[in-house]
Amino acid sequence: MEKEELVGLSRHEYAPMIRPQTEQLLRSLIKKHKPKTCLEIGTFLGYSASCILSECDCTLTTVEKDEQNFADAKENLKEFSSRVEIIHADAMDFLLNNTKKFDFIFLDGAKGQYFKYLPYLKESLNAGGVLMADDVLFYGLVGSEEKVLHKHRSIATHLRLFLQKLQDDADFKTTIYDFEDGVSVSEKIQKEV
Repeated sequence: MEKEELVGLSRHEYAPMIRPQTEQLLRSLIKKHKPKTCLEIGTFLGYSASCILSECDCTLTTVEKDEQNFADAKENLKEFSSRVEIIHADAMDFLLNNTKKFDFIFLDGAKGQYFKYLPYLKESLNAGGVLMADDVLFYGLVGSEEKVLHKHRSIATHLRLFLQKLQDDADFKTTIYDFEDGVSVSEKIQKEV
């Protein structure tokens, strides 16, 4: 599926879609880890979901809060209908009630909520699984020494907290990629029995 072909794209002045290097990283991680079960937080129009589904024979649960984006994503992901479950819900509501385990999680929802999602995502991730989070450097504001504008301050602060929690968690081996808008990749360590 090409981005330009997405149903619903023309309605958006700005399309918060996965960028090229991030897409390449996502595809390579999926190929490398060959997950059986995947979770995506933040479907938008379904493009990144199609990237995941086209790279391996997995099932994907993807969560989208916006009603119109949810409807458009259903249309865009029709070819994968036997392997994808698109859920119309708030991400936190979904996570609070989720009982499934996943081998791979792609986090691309509300940036200011990543740190709140983290304990639930960790619980939902199988040992040896991967948590990939997009936009973690938020236009360079997360690592900036300069004062962040008020409208972006809480998001930048919450993303710093998210990254710090990831890096401090001994159950994760985390790498932060400083390209495009920043990506973190955290592998949940398998404990020796």
